[in-house]
Amino acid sequence: MKPNGPNAPAVLLSALFWIAALATIRTSQFQHEIQFTIIFPVLLALIAILIPMSLKMANQWEQVVVLRLGKLLGIRGPGMFVIIPFIDEIVAWVDLRIQTTEFNAEAALTRDTVPANIDAILFWQVHDTEKAALEITNYRQAILQVAQTSLREAIGCSPLSELLSNRKQTDELLREEIGRKSAEWGVSAISVEIRDVAIPEALQDAMSRQAQAEREKEARVILGSAEEAVAAKFLRAAEIYANNPVALQLRAMNIVYETTKERGATILMPSSMVDAMNPGSIMGIVAAARNTTPT
Repeated sequence: MKPNGPNAPAVLLSALFWIAALATIRTSQFQHEIQFTIIFPVLLALIAILIPMSLKMANQWEQVVVLRLGKLLGIRGPGMFVIIPFIDEIVAWVDLRIQTTEFNAEAALTRDTVPANIDAILFWQVHDTEKAALEITNYRQAILQVAQTSLREAIGCSPLSELLSNRKQTDELLREEIGRKSAEWGVSAISVEIRDVAIPEALQDAMSRQAQAEREKEARVILGSAEEAVAAKFLRAAEIYANNPVALQLRAMNIVYETTKERGATILMPSSMVDAMNPGSIMGIVAAARNTTPT
């Protein structure tokens, strides 16, 4: 509610009429006109008094609700407008800009009975000045109470995991619920944003341990999948080496080379292993194995 005080143009006009009244009195005193001295200056002074009471001004973002003898006269503003003193009454100055209201829900229980403290902010705007001024006593206080009630209802219908992970969805549900309730008062809910969700420290520790256990479980599953893939590769390699001894020999020689290259060391190898790397002996063993028939 904006104070129903004088505005700058009204004060200026009132001052001009006061100056005119004083000048008229002074001029009349020199001319010795008693009737002119009394009536005209009094009339000017009366106009000067009534101007601040009659001439009103609303800013670009404001609208004014005016009653005449207790009944709605109309909506005035923005800009200058005139009312009749003692007959017309301004009952509300309504700000049409987007407003913000902070609200919270302390120790509200979620659907899985977890206490949570949630802070949120509501962006709203008056779209019907007449309803906002006449349909409800204090639409600002009503918006705050509706927002808090809707937030508690949303918390009670949602599990904690959903509140933590799907804030955008909860914001939209709150906006729709608050907008549905406040539309009757001429107020629109533009958006709702949940700023913080606080839970007890003991529960935070439990959730942290649960998340750590789930990550460890996932890591073990991934490691097992990797071991399975490696085993399959080794099995395939063993089949290739069994069917192609030369490949096995080349692989063994490559391992020896890589070992000496990396560390620059001398490796002592048994003579049996050296003989095993001999292509002739390997091919003989393979041929014997192929020509041998089981008994």
